Amino acid sequence: MSSYEQLHRQCRTLENLFDTKLNSYSQLVSVISRPDDVEAGGSRERWKDLEMEAGELLEKLEESNEQLNNLDPETLSLSMLRAIQRHRELFQDNSREFKRTRASVQNALDQVNLLSGVRNDIDAYKSSAADSLLAERGGIDSSHRMTDDLLSQAYDTRADLARQRSTLSGINTRITNILNTMPGINNLVSMIKSRRRRDSIIIGVVVGVCVLVILSYLW
Repeated sequence: MSSYEQLHRQCRTLENLFDTKLNSYSQLVSVISRPDDVEAGGSRERWKDLEMEAGELLEKLEESNEQLNNLDPETLSLSMLRAIQRHRELFQDNSREFKRTRASVQNALDQVNLLSGVRNDIDAYKSSAADSLLAERGGIDSSHRMTDDLLSQAYDTRADLARQRSTLSGINTRITNILNTMPGINNLVSMIKSRRRRDSIIIGVVVGVCVLVILSYLW
């Protein structure tokens, strides 16, 4: 009788403790599904502890039930046997509920991890896209700067050519003015050209005569 009473009280105590722990464990399903909640973050960190504590209570409850079942039924009353049967049924229900809750918590954790992975991929894609856009913008800005430099050089070159053309035009104008103001120079240049032409003709005739004399001497 003393063994039964002790095991009976132990089972009831363990059942109450397990119900409280399982209730806290099952509440994680609704809490951890909120990815941006601070409480959810803390719950995801302690879910393993709650699962382990609930599992340990279930193991102790199983041991107490086995000890009750090992009692000699002939020494027990009908109410005691019914109580032992009731404890066994509660243990089976608690085992099924614990497995179901554990699966629900694991599914919630998997969904949170999946969503977190998707968000990380999206953030990484956004970051990569932003980096690509920045790099492309930098290339466009660099091309614009190069174009501006080339245009600036072209404008400078055109200005230099315009200055040179203006200078040459001024020199030609001054030379023309000088020649127009000194007409004797044109006559002098013409006389020099005529004399050079006459000297060239004379030299050509002399050379031809010399060649003919040499050829006639050789013949």
